[in-house]
Amino acid sequence: MANAYLQGVEISASQFLDIFHHYDNDGNGYIEGKELESFIKELQQARKQAGLELTDKMRAFVEEFQTNADAKIGIIELVQILPTEENFLLFFRQQLKSCTEFMQAWRRYDADHSGYIEADELKNFLKDLLQKAKKPYDEKKLDEYTHTTVCILSILLKKEFNKIFELYDQDENGYMDENELDALLKDLCEKNKKVLEVSKISTYKTAIMALSDGGKLYRTELALVLCAEDISAPASL
Repeated sequence: MANAYLQGVEISASQFLDIFHHYDNDGNGYIEGKELESFIKELQQARKQAGLELTDKMRAFVEEFQTNADAKIGIIELVQILPTEENFLLFFRQQLKSCTEFMQAWRRYDADHSGYIEADELKNFLKDLLQKAKKPYDEKKLDEYTHTTVCILSILLKKEFNKIFELYDQDENGYMDENELDALLKDLCEKNKKVLEVSKISTYKTAIMALSDGGKLYRTELALVLCAEDISAPASL
């Protein structure tokens, strides 16, 4: 079924989620290794069968995979690559376009900083984004967007991320301060030397803390920031 969805000119929100779950066999939140090999092979086959060329974003990712054996793709990146319906993309494009505005909007609904908002609140949040962008929608589609977004956020905030957050939230107050973020960034730089540079920790920290709520970086905010393609400049993507 996932292969058939890849043949579509436009992929719905629910179809997108089915595709991600189909290829993320181990459920770790990434399509990587053999999973990624299968995804790329079947994506190319599906587009060919449908008489469609790979989009520029698809082609760029395939080329990157061919030169980087360690390549992997997360759910936010996949949203940007596949031809997902425009209104559903709005949520993720807004997050990537301006983390500052996104965080401000998110906080209106996540008032207790729990990192979670109820489905009805999320529905209103998505409705606000659509109305602000002057995009047409109906209740059935809005319900689909809400359900899919809840599932995607649960992937972003799965146990592995929560364990990491709790490890660095040393005083267990539910948020990271500047010193705790500093410790996290140093470890990330050490483990991801090809992506992050130790000499730029101060830049990363300043950019991320600029998005915090008065110096308090809550778990959902951190998860969304770390999904940005360039964490050194999340406010201007």
